Amino acid sequence: MKIPTIHGYIDRRILINYVGDIDVVSRYLPAPFRPMTYNGKAIIGVCLIRLKNIKPKGLPDFVGISSENAAHRIAVEWDQGGVRHEGVYIPRRDTSLWFNAMVGGRLFPGRHYLAQFDTRETADHYDIHVTGSDKTTISIEADTASHLNSGSIFESLKNASDFFEKGSTGYSPDSNSFDGLKLMLHEWKVTPLNVKKVSSGFFENEVVFPKGSVHFDHALLMTNVEHEWHGIGTLKC
Repeated sequence: MKIPTIHGYIDRRILINYVGDIDVVSRYLPAPFRPMTYNGKAIIGVCLIRLKNIKPKGLPDFVGISSENAAHRIAVEWDQGGVRHEGVYIPRRDTSLWFNAMVGGRLFPGRHYLAQFDTRETADHYDIHVTGSDKTTISIEADTASHLNSGSIFESLKNASDFFEKGSTGYSPDSNSFDGLKLMLHEWKVTPLNVKKVSSGFFENEVVFPKGSVHFDHALLMTNVEHEWHGIGTLKC
């Protein structure tokens, strides 16, 4: 799938990060992907991202569109041309914008479920609830914080930041191949969140991820970042 370079602004991006049993996540992933691990765990999660002024690069901001979006992500690695690559596999995308839902999988990589986003935010508090068209839900209530929570498998904010910065290349399933998209940020800077409540109906589906195989780890926040999306073609199954 070929798309033009897309330019815009990330108004708010929250990475809700879980850890999972490697064997369970491995069974879920399609070839050629395998889990990218940290301290003996697979890293999975949800990206809640509000985009503003999204349009083909070169056009003025006022023609751009804005939307709330969610992407379920699994940190992966794979071999291509004898070279090891790193990125994320994105099995599910949700969006508040009907246009995204219409063109997802056609003009833009990955099927997009039309979803309802209920957001209540201040400068230091985030309360977000997402309900997909198939009733799959995501929710988080969190405050900004100065330190990564002590229970995380990541030893420091820097360790977590370095790990997730590698996840700029994402692949979404499309019949017998995977459509690729690369996120290029003009600045990479994350801050930690103190999470009070969190849930993901996708990762809490015990038919796919048995009880006890997935646990919430931490969440990171990014705001006000200029960015571009670059299509990188397809990866064959």
